[in-house]
Amino acid sequence: MNKKIGNIFKGDKGIWMVFFFLCMISIVEVFSASSGLTYKSQNYVGPIAYHTFTIIVGVVVALGTLNIPCRYFKLLTPFLMFISLITLLWVLLAGTKVGDAGRWINLFGFTFQPSEIAKGTIVLAVAQILAAMQRENGADKKAFKWILWITIPACILIGLENLSTAAMLFAVVFLMMFVGLVPVKQLGKLAGVIIFMAVFAVSMVMLVGTEIKDDPESSKLTKTEQIDQPKKKSSVEKLFHRADTWKSRILKFGKPKPTPQEYDLDKDAQVAHANIAIVSSNIVGKGPGQSTERDFLSQAFSDFIFAIVIEELGLVGAMFVVFLYIILLYRCARIASRCENNFPAFLAMGLGLLLVIQATFNMMVAVGLAPVTGQPLPLISKGGTSTIINCAYIGAILSVSRTAKAKRETI
Repeated sequence: MNKKIGNIFKGDKGIWMVFFFLCMISIVEVFSASSGLTYKSQNYVGPIAYHTFTIIVGVVVALGTLNIPCRYFKLLTPFLMFISLITLLWVLLAGTKVGDAGRWINLFGFTFQPSEIAKGTIVLAVAQILAAMQRENGADKKAFKWILWITIPACILIGLENLSTAAMLFAVVFLMMFVGLVPVKQLGKLAGVIIFMAVFAVSMVMLVGTEIKDDPESSKLTKTEQIDQPKKKSSVEKLFHRADTWKSRILKFGKPKPTPQEYDLDKDAQVAHANIAIVSSNIVGKGPGQSTERDFLSQAFSDFIFAIVIEELGLVGAMFVVFLYIILLYRCARIASRCENNFPAFLAMGLGLLLVIQATFNMMVAVGLAPVTGQPLPLISKGGTSTIINCAYIGAILSVSRTAKAKRETI
């Protein structure tokens, strides 16, 4: 019996353990954090049943992906690059809007973010370039140029609607180049250019953007209610319409933190209720399903689910979640170290960095260490195609681990 189960759940057992715990935490916490959705729909089973079904589909996708030999991932790269380009252009021209961000495509009743596909595609392409251009003393200098030719256009297309995702993807690529032994001189110059461009971009946002005065009711809108709100804007305004949002977030984050007596729950509802959830958690939390801030915190089941995790599971539960992501990155590094070939090693590290850096972004926002970015917590936050794609990333890592383990056993 154990042998049969082992034949199904192949690959690194540590990755499987982390994947299992993250999925279980997701089901429990999303069920608790979705109280607003269940109240509005008067369907107390529907939201969690849909999320559980999504995770089951994700597990099936992970199982299917891990059985794909790693070398076949290379064949998918041109196809995925084409799909990413078409969908990223599509979402800019005719994307479905949620609030002021047009990040979604509605296709045959399914809504998905093209950036989710593009992230994994860029990691896959960068891993191939680094592997193909490895020399005795590290990566060839030309690898740096080819990586930027692929990464920069993708980050620009993503960044026009989702700046935080573009920044996160570029950070992952930068770390992959560091791991791939791209010359330090080239990375140093790139870091200088990034700092200059970041200062320039922030300056332009502060100059062009207009601070948005919070509307208490807008933060309470659900995704469905926010979609396709009528807005009359020129072509230029449509292209740079996110500047107002970015400026507002920068100004909010840069302002001195008010005292509890001075806090305006209407103007800073998300941050305020996230802070209340964290402060009221204590060491062991209130217990699963016992959150009170879930009823007031917008996107409690997605962007701010880590605050609900802290409130219900306490500091112990929060540290356990952080520890799971640390284990995930550590196991990816171990898998990469066992690979005989460069491509699977870079792919495993790239996907591991992608998941863990996104998790870090989300957790930093929840505890007030970064501006609100809208990044979900991978494999925990409620999601549709994003959850399934993250499961595919896990499956690809497991595929690499299965091949690396088999090769190690033959030595």
